[in-house]
Amino acid sequence: MAQLVGQGGQPVIILPEGTQRYVGRDAQRLNILAARIIAETVRTTLGPKGMDKMLVDSLGDIVVTNDGATILDKIDLQHPAAKMMVEVAKTQDEEAGDGTTTAVVIAGELLRKAEELLDQNIHPSIIVKGYTMAAEKAQEVLEEIAIKVDPENEETLTKIAMTSITGKSAESHKEKMAKLAVDAVKQVAEKVGDKFEVDIDNIKIEKKEGESVEASTLIRGVVIDKERVHPRMPKRVENAKIALINDALEVKKTETDAKINITAPEQLYSFLEQEERMLKEMVEQIAATGANVLFVQKGIDDLAQHYLAKAGILAVRRVKKSDMEKLAKATGAKVVTNVKDLTSEDLGFAELVEERKISGESMIFVEGCNNPKAVTILIRGGTEHVIDEVERALEDAIKVVKDVMEDGFILPAGGAGEIELAIKLDEFAKEVGGKEALAIEAFADALKIIPKTLAENAGLDTIDILVKVVSEHKTKGRAIGIDVFKGEPVDMLEQGIIEPLRVKKQAIKSASEAAIMILRIDDVIAAKISKPEGGSGGMPGGMGGMDMGM
Repeated sequence: MAQLVGQGGQPVIILPEGTQRYVGRDAQRLNILAARIIAETVRTTLGPKGMDKMLVDSLGDIVVTNDGATILDKIDLQHPAAKMMVEVAKTQDEEAGDGTTTAVVIAGELLRKAEELLDQNIHPSIIVKGYTMAAEKAQEVLEEIAIKVDPENEETLTKIAMTSITGKSAESHKEKMAKLAVDAVKQVAEKVGDKFEVDIDNIKIEKKEGESVEASTLIRGVVIDKERVHPRMPKRVENAKIALINDALEVKKTETDAKINITAPEQLYSFLEQEERMLKEMVEQIAATGANVLFVQKGIDDLAQHYLAKAGILAVRRVKKSDMEKLAKATGAKVVTNVKDLTSEDLGFAELVEERKISGESMIFVEGCNNPKAVTILIRGGTEHVIDEVERALEDAIKVVKDVMEDGFILPAGGAGEIELAIKLDEFAKEVGGKEALAIEAFADALKIIPKTLAENAGLDTIDILVKVVSEHKTKGRAIGIDVFKGEPVDMLEQGIIEPLRVKKQAIKSASEAAIMILRIDDVIAAKISKPEGGSGGMPGGMGGMDMGM
């Protein structure tokens, strides 16, 4: 394996001792198996009736979720092909925000179908060519069947958000969560020409245990997880004029070490007096602009705190840079570096700035801003695990609403899109002909794994329901999908079960690219890992055996 025999029977060593190498069919079989195990792991979480996973890390911390991206991010994987499947989920999450489980399940099924073709001695290059053609055709078909919608239509956006939340732990509060997601996205969306642009970084999510999920609220402004720096400062300021300073309210220290020789007590007194005067002047300059609320990115000197309290200014220190930017977007204030440069024009406005106790911790609420371009959603819930899962559901809902606002296209969900693609790709395979047609048919068949899994996770007879759905899909139209609650084919558009075009396009793209990349590998050379102290060493990802590092 690691050596060749040269002339005269002399071995020529190429790879170091301990290197493991798998060539040809062995390499493909192991990689496909690893990728399929990952797909099978997340498959049971798909759809409204999907189950959850409990993930326990090495410290004993628990995560309970059915979010594909979270599951794959938390699992400690070692096998290289398994890690490539995680990349599929990450890309899907970053590009579309939802559909991570769909993408991984499709990639796993594409590889399973490819393995069947490999067993029939069809060359990987032919399978890759067929898959590439099918993936391109799938993108065209999705564009054709997509339905244009008004990106400002609140009803459509709410349906999109509710479809995304269905099946997650937050489902019992999906109306509330969907409304929060839609309101937040619409508030921060900015129109550029005819299109909308949504930067979801402007939607801040704060979590606090206590009360029920229904008590979660959207604050048209910013919530800062801090408290006033001085107890004598006002707790509540109405008609707040807000100053944002990203420097410290302290006497500047010199860059280099400096010594001051003081020879008399009067000199020390005047030195301290000068320092006090400088801090007092800083506060007077802030007060002179009319500011009654101050957010500082760095520290505030104790003496400055005293003067700010005397001036009736509510001040908060060590505010994160990201929060400073959100405050600027919400209130219209400008972030100033030097106190001396602060003017009344740099101030922002909010109807109310108030310190409130939430679950025993103080938080500063800045609300009632004029058309804020940064908002905060405050999530409440009974336990930490509940809040975390609500946050994940809410993030997915926000992202799919963003997709539709930016693109303006939707598809029927519930497996309807995949069934339509499968039917169209079967027709396309007949046009193409040759061995590539076998790969295109395999691609079409692999897409049916989504409706199959939806039915399977709902405890339905998969073969029976799939035959019914495909039959009705051909006769009644492309919006027919599986209603997992009734266990029968229904029109998804009528039921309001819809998803963004971007999610499906990205899922097909990511899944096919990952499957093609894994299929093209015919040689795996695994370097020996040096033994950790007290450990036994071994190959990466259990390449030596069937251990997939899970």
